[in-house]
Order: sequence, then C-alpha cells, then structure tokens
Amino acid sequence: MATYKLAVIIENQSKDGDFLLHTQTPPPKFDDKEYDSYLDPDLWDLPSAELTPLDQTRVPIRAGGDIDLRLFDVDSALEKVLEQVGCGSGEKWKWDFRKYVEEASFGPGPPVNTAFVVVKMAPDGRSFPDFCMWMCFESCMKWLLDAEPGSGRIGPLVVVGYLNDLKQAPKWKMPPTLRFQEYPPGVVVAPMGSRTLKPFTTTNLVVFAPGHDAVGDLGAVECIATGEALILDPGCCSKYHKELEQVIASLPRKLIVFVTHHHHDHVDGLSVVQKFNPDAILLAHENTMRRIGKGDWSRSYTPVSGGEVISIGGRKLNVISALGHTDGHMGLYDLKTHSLIVGDHCVGQGSAVLDSKSGGNMSDYFETTYRFLDIAPSVLIPMHGRLNLWPKNMLCGYLKNRRHREASILKAIEGGAQTLFDITSRAYADVDKKLWIPASSNVKLHVEHLAQQNKLPPDFSLENLA
Repeated sequence: MATYKLAVIIENQSKDGDFLLHTQTPPPKFDDKEYDSYLDPDLWDLPSAELTPLDQTRVPIRAGGDIDLRLFDVDSALEKVLEQVGCGSGEKWKWDFRKYVEEASFGPGPPVNTAFVVVKMAPDGRSFPDFCMWMCFESCMKWLLDAEPGSGRIGPLVVVGYLNDLKQAPKWKMPPTLRFQEYPPGVVVAPMGSRTLKPFTTTNLVVFAPGHDAVGDLGAVECIATGEALILDPGCCSKYHKELEQVIASLPRKLIVFVTHHHHDHVDGLSVVQKFNPDAILLAHENTMRRIGKGDWSRSYTPVSGGEVISIGGRKLNVISALGHTDGHMGLYDLKTHSLIVGDHCVGQGSAVLDSKSGGNMSDYFETTYRFLDIAPSVLIPMHGRLNLWPKNMLCGYLKNRRHREASILKAIEGGAQTLFDITSRAYADVDKKLWIPASSNVKLHVEHLAQQNKLPPDFSLENLA
C-alpha cells in the first residue's frame, strides 16, 4: 500500500513566477573524520509533510486515479509545512489543488505518492529563515542544467510537481501504462519488471532524450558515439517487452544503447531494441559482450572501457570505468545535470552483491567508490531502487559497510572459521539466512582482498574457499 505526501507550492503574490524553496535535511553524519569530510551540497526543494488518511480502512483514490483530499488530514500536513518555512502555527491559508503524482514502483518498499497544492502568499514585511529562498522557473532550470559541481541543487518535488509542467514538452512520450520519474530534466527513470534478485523486482530503464535543453558544449571533444537519444540497461523480462517496444518506437531512430554489465536483468530486452531499431548502436565493455548471448544481441557493438565521451543531442556524457561488481562494469556521467548512473555498484536500499564468477573484485570496488566520490555527482541513479539525492553520503555508507564486513570476516577467520560457509555464517550472523548464499560471493572477494593486504593468518589458505 502506498504512503502519501503533501508538497506545497508557495507562490509569491508580489512577484509573479516566484515560489518558495526550503533546504532539505541531510542524512546524519558518520562521526568519522574521513567520511564526514565528504559533504553533499545543499538540496533545495518544495516544503512537504506526510499526508495521513483520516480513515485507514478507506481507499483515498478515485476510480480515475485522482486523489480525494477530503479523506486526508490536509490541515495538519499544511500546518507542518508552513511551520517549516517560518510561518507561525495557527495561521490559516487557502490552498488550491494542483496535481497528484503516483511514484513509480521502484521498490522494495511501497511507493510514496504526492499531492501538490498551491498557497499564495504576500511576503511583504514577513521575515523568512535563511533555509528558505524565493526562486523562479529560469533560475531553477539554470541550477539544474548549468550548475557547477558542489553548488546548490534543486530537488525532485519542484521538478516533478512544477517545472516539468512549464518547460517545453518532449517530442517523445513514455507508454501511458509505464510509470516513470523525470529527474533531473531530460533524464527519465522507469522501473520495469525484471528477473532480478530480491528484495527488488524491477530494473530501472534510464532514458536520455534531452531535446530542447541540450546545447552544443562539446567543442573539439572526440565522441565515440553520437545520437539523439540513449537508453541504459533495457533489462525487463518478456512480460514487459511490449512496453519496451513502445519506448523504442517513440524515441529517435538515431539511438544509442548503453549496457552497464551483462547480467540478464540488464540485457533481457536487448533483443527488442535490436528488432525494432536495428540501427541502434550498442556500447559495452568487451568483458560484458563476451557474456551476452547472440539471442540478445547479434549485431556489432562499440567497446568502451572508461574515459570515452558520448554526445546525445549535443549533451555530453562521460563513460566511467566502474569495475568491481563485474570485470566489465561501467557507469555513465551526465555533465549537464551531474547525474551519475552507477549500474549495480549501488542499489536503492541495502548493499550490492559482487559477482565473483564474473570478475567481481573488492579492490576494484573500493577504487570505483572513491572515483565516484571524486566525481561529486548531484544525484546518483542506481539500476534498482530510487534515485539517491545524497550521493556522497550513500557512497561513504557503502565504504563504511564494506569495511565493517571485512573486519568481521577477518575476525571470523582469526576465530577459527575456515570454509566459506563458516565465515559467512559468522560474519553475517545479523542477516537473514536466506541472504547468506548471495552474501557468500562478497565474502569470498573480501577474503581475497584481505590476502592482497597480507592481513590473513599465516595458517589460512585461500583454497578453503573453493
């Protein structure tokens, strides 16, 4: 069952086109000097609050998919929002309904659906806190599309609930049955059902089709591929191939397909792309292509290994070497919006599983994580789960988790654990036993990483892991 949020567009009655944004609360610090040195820039978004149904037994959504706000405690939510921006409690404000947006099913938790309402305010003589700021459409779009790394960022609520309605409509459209999120502008993320590992059930199809906001900023840079649109990891299972076909049909013919790695939940839809756009150009690492069957892609491809540049409608995308999950794993960085697509290096919830049978490597994984931190993206897009708006915090959390696991693995070995099962059962004693089998792949790679650092006891043999 979905949960609900009320987002408030506070419009300035004294200056047409201005609306109020509020800095979002960052995640807690780690209390660690190294991790806390990586700080994400301020994130500005519409003020919002949880929207609670008045009667938990009634469905607050009408048959047509619209929300019935009469069934929610809107007054309490609105009061919380106005308190966020420094308005005194007890003030009554007239609001008008603007739109209702159902979140795509990123999983593994329920979607968070948002009702957007408009409140008009005359700020004359009113003092707002420093964590509030009036902005307009043009300034928000500049922050989104022309910002310097490390500068202030604009969040998804203002984009989805306001800016996307004002900017020029794209020439292509997603199928009406496929829920998606466009954030930042020109970057569409659509979770589609796939043969992935639990707790996830979908793989994010990412579409770059920048359209009107793209400008020719490539200069003399040599591009390995040029197109008008790009899709990443068409990995949906056969049940959703019809929707993928509709996506392909709506996009420009000059299409580039980028595959982060070879796992079937990232390539199961390649055959659909090849069938309905045989002119599409496929980009992948050579180690990835060695593992993709002819039934998925039988045409030629362009190999990438990191450092290459792709041009999509004049928009520059950098190919990033992201080894670790596999020995052919690649990422993609959009210089315009500072969006970093990380494949399966990170997931929306929990930790990623490395594939020890496909060249997964813990040393590479740590190196890639630090490379991502150096890039300093504004938003991190995994192929499973929601986008992450605090990339540096998330990446540092992954480093902390991996180091904690490695320390517990070493402790288990020093305590006498010899086999892969024994090490896993001790190091992952706090984890559901159903996850021990996939976790054992990470354990094996951690032990090999410990061996590279000469940290294993002299009487322990890597042959025990066979």
